[in-house]
Amino acid sequence: MDTRTAVQKRIFELCQENRITINKLAHLSGISPSTLKNIVYGRSKNPGVVTIKYLCDGLGITLIDFFDSELFRELEKETSI
Repeated sequence: MDTRTAVQKRIFELCQENRITINKLAHLSGISPSTLKNIVYGRSKNPGVVTIKYLCDGLGITLIDFFDSELFRELEKETSI
């Protein structure tokens, strides 16, 4: 799994845990629903850490909480050429 996919899956996990929709998370986070949908449906290739921080703020968690998941512990090495 690559980092982008892990971020997408983590967002879906957190929405399920909090029983909220993607649109609700966007509203709570102060980002546009289209921005969040671009991230979770793979149209955004590189979501920034600031955007992820907004999502964390909307969920009431820290960046550490967001990345503290098996999804990120088992990432394959990625290289850019």
